[in-house]
Amino acid sequence: MSRTLFVTTALPYANAPFHIGHMMEYIQADIWVRYQRLNGAEVHFVGADDAHGAPIMIAAEKAGLTPQEFVAGIASGRQAYLDGFGISFDNWHSTDSPENTELAQSIYLALDEAGLIDVREVEQFFDPVKAMFLPDRYIKGQCPRCGAADQYGDSCEVCGSVYAPTDLVNPYSALSGAVPELRSSEHFFFRLSDPRCVAFLEEWTQDGKLQPEVANKVREWFVRDEAGNPGLSDWDISRDAPYFGIEIPGVPGKYFYVWLDAPIGYLASLANLFAKRGEDVDAFLARPDVEQIHFIGKDIVYFHTLFWPAMLKFSGRKVPDNVFVHGFITVSEEKMSKSRGTGISPLRYLELGLNPDWLRYYIAAKLNSHVEDVDFTPDDFVTRVNSDLVGKYVNIAARLSGFLAKRFDGRLSTDLGEDGRELLAHLHSRVSVVGELYEEREFGKALREVMALADRVNEYVERHKPWNLAKAEGAELELHQTCSTGIEAFRVLTVLLAPVLPKVADQVAEFLQVPDFTWADATRPLGEHSIGRYAHLMQRIDPDVLAELFVPSPGGEPDPEPAAPEPPVEPGGEPVAEQITIDDFAKVDLRVARIVSAEAVEGARKLLRLVVDLGEGHTRQVFSGIAGSHDPADLVGRLTVVVANLAPRTMRFGISEGMILAAAHADEAANPGIFLLEADAGAAPGLRVH
Repeated sequence: MSRTLFVTTALPYANAPFHIGHMMEYIQADIWVRYQRLNGAEVHFVGADDAHGAPIMIAAEKAGLTPQEFVAGIASGRQAYLDGFGISFDNWHSTDSPENTELAQSIYLALDEAGLIDVREVEQFFDPVKAMFLPDRYIKGQCPRCGAADQYGDSCEVCGSVYAPTDLVNPYSALSGAVPELRSSEHFFFRLSDPRCVAFLEEWTQDGKLQPEVANKVREWFVRDEAGNPGLSDWDISRDAPYFGIEIPGVPGKYFYVWLDAPIGYLASLANLFAKRGEDVDAFLARPDVEQIHFIGKDIVYFHTLFWPAMLKFSGRKVPDNVFVHGFITVSEEKMSKSRGTGISPLRYLELGLNPDWLRYYIAAKLNSHVEDVDFTPDDFVTRVNSDLVGKYVNIAARLSGFLAKRFDGRLSTDLGEDGRELLAHLHSRVSVVGELYEEREFGKALREVMALADRVNEYVERHKPWNLAKAEGAELELHQTCSTGIEAFRVLTVLLAPVLPKVADQVAEFLQVPDFTWADATRPLGEHSIGRYAHLMQRIDPDVLAELFVPSPGGEPDPEPAAPEPPVEPGGEPVAEQITIDDFAKVDLRVARIVSAEAVEGARKLLRLVVDLGEGHTRQVFSGIAGSHDPADLVGRLTVVVANLAPRTMRFGISEGMILAAAHADEAANPGIFLLEADAGAAPGLRVH
């Protein structure tokens, strides 16, 4: 029985062009979708721009545009990426649309009718210069836990603490630099802590819809605190004007928080697609056989596994059948940054003439069904593509097609000989295995299986040596059998690779003079058939051309995670702190320390675990957010400065017994690097800094 699928990817925020992280997710989803289509499934694959929120409103104001004009400018560049990398969306839409407005408001009203909306007074920071309430990421100050300067209003990037904006020390607006004022406002909350929501989500998140590691993580969020309060917190779903978003019905000046209407954009895009076709989307979603599948990154699991299914469930709508979560992508194990030459611009990739199927193959070869990061390493990329795609796969057709064209007028033999029949039988026996791996999103394993089959085909060709048969007397039959077997095997391999290499598969179908492939073609012999003339399918990667992709550039597309707007320029990118007296300074005990050992902290990309000697007769453990700028091995033995009398802090990785001093510019994206403070040669552990 064929399947009916409604498939989405996470909606990209419409404040910047696509980056390589977007393309990795789209490629992963597209491979899965293409396999399903090849296998006869009815698939509706949709995407959209996430167009609302304060950041877009602020960016549009800075650009002198309306939010709609700003978003339209970003949206106009999307298709070049999608077409360039063969992403087969059926529809691309926007959350700033009539469909999304109607759906968001109707879902909200249904939740209100179900008694799941509360109204409460909330104290928030207000920027008196910009005359607006500030989102958490537009408030900065000192971390209330570790004292680190210039931290955002929701979490500290140094010690990892999570807190409320009102907990910040010396807060300021990142938009104007003004000291924010605390003001009260009426806010609307979705009651996620309601026993009905908790009971539903405890079952829904643990019944196989999520990967085991995701389900285990989600289970932690249900744990009650010491007072017995539920682990799930109610969700603030409203924002005050001025705000670019969808108005809450019946409440002038109040808007839905962007994260409420963003996932509803999945349904809006599907509704828009069905309207174009003149079909009933509500009837479609009411069908019990329709499967709703979401592909997302690990950074938005909370929204997609708690709020989203609960919103759907208690508004009387279909809940997701699966949420497939993937990790991030790095470049040579570094966080992506175009300005530092550690990012990949997808558009630049295409402009350089690099084959999009190369990137699809390389990413697929590293993907699996788990939540693991993918690393793009240029040397590995060149080696893998040149070896697998050119050396093993394309080489089969390139070596054999000429003999068929010159000696047999392109005709394939129906008699493949015993050796040929055994080879094809083996390939056919592995088709279902590869299919199951695609279904399970074990793309790396699927491609390893296909390349093992390609090795087997090449061994067959090497064993029969058609180049020698072409010169030998009376070897015409064996030559015809060998070349026909090889081309038939190449066709099977192409079907197996078609979800990953759509453009190459189209070229091969034209070369073989066959209709568009289906999965069943992999086990259905061509029989009596003539092929066309072979045209070059793929060249090897030129490392020099690839190197141009990584040339650092201050312009072009922004980094994947643009920094929030900064206050007016000050030394080091931040205002000098308020004056203190010498007595204030004397309260901070700074000591010279020797770093005894250093290691990365599993599960924390920015932290290093340092063991330091302050001359006390024992060592201390200190966690420091310097992992992105320092190799642990290079730190051992160095003299640095530690805040020795800072109260120990319990973190989820252990207890931190001090603070390493380091310098960094406030605008890390434009001025990368964290610089460890060092003591002069001759200083000894324990000496006090005066």
